[in-house]
Formats: sequence, C-alpha cells, structure tokens
Amino acid sequence: MATEFNDMQKVKRAFFTMRNGALADNMRRQGANYRIIFGVNLPQLIEIARETPHDATLAQALWDNKTTRESMLLAPMIYPIEQFSIDTARKWVAEVPSAEVADILCHRLLRHTEFADTLADEILSSDSDIQRYTALRLKFNRLPHNIKQVLAQAQAELGRNCPLTISICHSLINEIEFLLEE
Repeated sequence: MATEFNDMQKVKRAFFTMRNGALADNMRRQGANYRIIFGVNLPQLIEIARETPHDATLAQALWDNKTTRESMLLAPMIYPIEQFSIDTARKWVAEVPSAEVADILCHRLLRHTEFADTLADEILSSDSDIQRYTALRLKFNRLPHNIKQVLAQAQAELGRNCPLTISICHSLINEIEFLLEE
C-alpha cells in the first residue's frame, strides 16, 4: 500500500533527496545559524518551489520552521503574492535571520507586492542591521524606481559604517551611478 504524504512531508522529502552534505558542512563552518541545513542550492530550491503548491498556509508553516535553512528560503517562493499582506511582511522582515534569507524574501516575494516601497522605507529606519539590509536589498530589487532617493538612502546608510550593509550600499551606489550615466 502506497503511503500518502502531506505537502509539508513532500517538501521535507525533497530537501532530503537533494541534500548536499559537503555544502551543509561548509555552511555550518561559515557560521550558518540553523539546527538543520540540508545544503540544497538555489536552483534546486526553485525546482522544489515549482513542484510545490503555492499556498499561504504551507508557506507560513515553512517560514515558522526557523530551525531549517531551506524551509525559510522556500517559504517566500511559494507564498501567493496576492495573499501576502503588509502586516505579514512586517512580521517576516522582523524575523529574517540572515542576508541569504533577506535576499530570497526580497527577490522572490516582497518586490512584487504593491506595498514594497512603503515597507522598504519603513524598515530602512530600523535600529536592526538585518532589517536595514533587507530594506536596501528590496530597494535594489526595485531599481530604477525612486533612483535618486535610493541613492541618498544608500549613501546615508554607508555613513553608518555597518559591516552588514556596507557591501550592499556600495553595490547599490555603483548600480545607480551606472544607471544614471545611461
């Protein structure tokens, strides 16, 4: 008799099938702060997302599984954009544990929302380094929208000399300068 698995079990089985122990070990040595790291890479996660129902309940359950790296990365890929509210976005941004999660959250979900610019401006004033990083990543994903304002914001953040945001500020400023030259 065949066993029937629910969607969460299917996702976890996919993680297990695509696991990469060498990558997971390297991430642990680099300081990744998760109890479970399967070492699934981004193209594999995108493949899993294609095969997984895009469902808000499942996405929230994956996001809430903060002990597993791949769960937090997959959640923004399967959350239906039209169901993602600004309140949920604020909650998720407050819970972002790493730049990697912020990058995926912004690129795969937040940039597509109608409130992306409002949210980015709101969290850019945060005292939290990771929240400001998330705001800058979201602004990067929205270029060339509000390009001169974003340039001023990136320059202001650069003045904070925050180790987490320095690199993204330089990248953002370089990209804007390139776009303004065209």
